[in-house]
Order: sequence, then C-alpha cells, then structure tokens
Amino acid sequence: MTVEQLHVSEPHLASAHSTDQALNHVIIEFYEKLSSWEHAIVRDKGFSLSQVHTIELLGVHGAMRMKELADKIGVTTGTLTVQIDKMVEAQWVVRRPHESDRRSILVELTDKGRALFLEHDALHLQLTTDLTAKMNSEERIVLLNLLSRMNNEF
Repeated sequence: MTVEQLHVSEPHLASAHSTDQALNHVIIEFYEKLSSWEHAIVRDKGFSLSQVHTIELLGVHGAMRMKELADKIGVTTGTLTVQIDKMVEAQWVVRRPHESDRRSILVELTDKGRALFLEHDALHLQLTTDLTAKMNSEERIVLLNLLSRMNNEF
C-alpha cells in the first residue's frame, strides 16, 4: 500500500507512516552530523574516536570491568584488550585488580585520562549549549526526557 492509498483509506496510518519516515531521516541526519563533528574534534589529537569514547564512558561511569566496558562500547573483550593496551601505554588508563572479584580487572582513568575526559566533555557541553540555545527550558527538559527514553531502548 502506498502512502497515497493510506491517506485515502486510513489517514491516521499514513500520517504515522510519514512521521516515522521523517523521524527516521532526521535521526540519521543528526547522527551523521554528530559523527562528523566528533571526527573533526579528534582528528590530529593523537587518539582515535573509539579511544575517546572509552575515555568518555570511564569518565562518566568510573572504573569498570573489562567485560562491562566491552559491552557498553559494543566490542569483544579481545578487541577492547588491544585498545586498552594502547591506552595504558599512552597513560590514559590503568588496569587494577577488582577488590572483591580476583578474576576481574578494572580499567580506570589516570589523571592524564581524566584531564582528557574533562576537555572532551567540555566540548560536548559547548555543542549541546549551542544546539539548544534557541530552546526554552521546558523544551530542553522535554528533549532530555525523550532522548533518555530513546537511550533506554538500547
């Protein structure tokens, strides 16, 4: 059934379909723009986008087990191990034994890693401020709630 046919037979479905399509395209466009901004920020900084995402997660959540961190990033622990090795070498993170689970290793930011997190987080905050500058406080709260609900779906 085409969108035009939906308009005739069930207008509320056609409207929902076209809204879903528009929302789909807007989300994709936003993702592409945000991704492009992220790449521009990390270019020529001496670290990769996946490394800065790891630093962001550790900066927000604190020390994490390798498995938990790999799950949040969406990579295998083997892939994460290679990345963490490089980050340990760069002195952004350290590995330490878990206090209560001898089998687990925690990864946490060093002072150098924390400084990098704070610097990058400030750039994100400035972008957020710029993007929401024309919104009133109620609109920003609605946006926060909607994005939080969307994030919970993952």
